Amino acid sequence: MSKIAVIRIRSAIRAHPDVLHTLDLLKLKHSNHCVIFEKNPALLGMVNRVKDYTTWGDLDEATLKLLIEKRGVLWEGRETDSKKKYKYTCFEFNGKKYLPVFKLNPPTKGYGRKGVKTSFTNSGALGDRKEKINDLIQRMI
Repeated sequence: MSKIAVIRIRSAIRAHPDVLHTLDLLKLKHSNHCVIFEKNPALLGMVNRVKDYTTWGDLDEATLKLLIEKRGVLWEGRETDSKKKYKYTCFEFNGKKYLPVFKLNPPTKGYGRKGVKTSFTNSGALGDRKEKINDLIQRMI
């Protein structure tokens, strides 16, 4: 299954409570943080709800490996709670477990010509980048 990378671009001041809750569920608490998920319809619905605050796209294997080498933090906690009711989210790669959130720098050369308030299709930063998310992540590492 393919992987999708979601990066938070904007602050959520004065955002709708549903958007704040969705950003919290996606573990995007700060700007310039990136999370990686398996692509599925439920996730795409969540990402579509926060489209005015994030950018996303399909992640390739080389960029994933570079992201984990440079910014990956090993998971040191346990996988479930003491009563085995809740499973904590960790990201697994090559047999090792990592935290699901990657802290990135602001990108060199900026996000786009028109800034962080317009969509990617209009030379901005927000929305679906498809395969071009790999270029943005490499500039943010």
